[in-house]
Amino acid sequence: MKLPVCPIIVALIPFVTFSQTTAPPPAFEIADVHISPKTLHPVRQGGAFRAGRYELGDATMVDLIAAAYGIAPNKVLGGPSWLEMDRFDVIAKAPQTTSPQDIGLMLRSLLAERFNLAVHVDQKPLPAFALTVGNGKPKLKESEGSGPPGCQRQPQTVADAIPATCHGITMDALASLLGGAAGDYLEHPVVNDTKLEGAWDFSVKWTPRNSLAAAGPDGISIFDALDKQLGLKLELKQIATAVLIVDRVNEEPLDNPPGVASALPSPPPPQFEAATIKPTDPAFDGIKLQVTPSVNIAGATLSFLLQNIWFVTPELIAGAPKWLDADRWDIVGKVATAPGAAPRTDLDSMIVMVRDLIEDRFRLKTHLEERVVPAWTLTALKPKLRKADPANRTGCKEGPENGEKDLRVMNPAISRLVTCHNMTMAQFAEQLPNIADARSAMCCLYLRSPVLDSTGIEGAYDFTFGFSFQSAVQNRSNPGGSGLSDPDGAVSLFDALNGQLGLKLSLEKRPAPVLVIDHVEQKPVEN
Repeated sequence: MKLPVCPIIVALIPFVTFSQTTAPPPAFEIADVHISPKTLHPVRQGGAFRAGRYELGDATMVDLIAAAYGIAPNKVLGGPSWLEMDRFDVIAKAPQTTSPQDIGLMLRSLLAERFNLAVHVDQKPLPAFALTVGNGKPKLKESEGSGPPGCQRQPQTVADAIPATCHGITMDALASLLGGAAGDYLEHPVVNDTKLEGAWDFSVKWTPRNSLAAAGPDGISIFDALDKQLGLKLELKQIATAVLIVDRVNEEPLDNPPGVASALPSPPPPQFEAATIKPTDPAFDGIKLQVTPSVNIAGATLSFLLQNIWFVTPELIAGAPKWLDADRWDIVGKVATAPGAAPRTDLDSMIVMVRDLIEDRFRLKTHLEERVVPAWTLTALKPKLRKADPANRTGCKEGPENGEKDLRVMNPAISRLVTCHNMTMAQFAEQLPNIADARSAMCCLYLRSPVLDSTGIEGAYDFTFGFSFQSAVQNRSNPGGSGLSDPDGAVSLFDALNGQLGLKLSLEKRPAPVLVIDHVEQKPVEN
């Protein structure tokens, strides 16, 4: 199958060879590059250029290279094993009129200067979903060309279904749209290989992956929907793709130049323009927790907020009065925006704002204190792990190992399928809270405390395991882990580690940081 990869290569070559021209590449006026502080749930933040300031935080080297060269992270290949594990913060200054293209060039220059980064363009086979015509005639209508092309969501007729009616859509456009609209099914890019020319009208309806089990016979996957409703197929193949190969890169950046602190002062802390806290209407049954892109919380106790905004388990909270678990509150916050700037709505900023608001209105005073408490420990039972190739990059990705069956197809109740490569048990234990909860709602986290590796297993391994979101098994999770699924097919993280990997997560008493409440008032300050 011949695909149009050459234009991508042409687009990349000028960026890679830019430094060979006579004109010096553009550079930031000054930049702060440092290793990111350790967090329980690290997530890439930022990447925007606002008011002369560029910020990218908690970014792996793969994230930095992808941002610099304007490509998808999966197209950054080669390099040392730590490329997807170590995380860095970049804060830089540039003229406010700097274009996005020049920001990318400046970031390339910065990576070359501080990390000694060198890359080259190549072409490699990568997994991708090929969109093809099925065995019969496609169930599509040739578009008459009137009106702008696009797709519109329709009123839902089946719970949790995603129905859409599309007009004037080319098959190239459909391939591009599927990557975003059905991303929960498609971990790899979609490419058009239908050979169908022109624009088309059609309707299609499918069920999100995480709703398939609950939908029962009314549910339909994106694969079956395209096949049965449109006569199209999605097949996972290896497709020649333009990529960047990392030739060299240092693990630690060079020291920042003098004057960074004064040239790049910390921005004012994010704050609400207006915020209200009021008791929850007794008629409201349930809890709502939304902190991005705006704050809208309903029915939450302060105990619940401490657990989900401070990321601690009940065992890691001390000195809490009884009413902390009884009184329920609604919180609404409007984000303050500087003139001409976009509002800061990244998760880290919003959490800081909610914390500050709660501390201010409830006069909350806390401190961290190390105490002996139940904390998560990873041990080995009968490990089912494959010895890793040390040349492979360390990290975990969504989806099955190449060539292996997808457990999510056999059991739709499995929400996550994670494949890890070249991973030590110490690295796995450190990454496990983020792996387990990366896509879960904040109210349903499996692990709110660090995990200690006590497996005694040496070396690095490859392995794959699948589990259901905590929200699907929160009343049935078994830390002991039987390895068996619930009657509806849901598999807890604990059971997945036990039954599929031969590992066990359990609570054991050991020293851990505890959030101690020194003072809190039952009635908040008036709005």
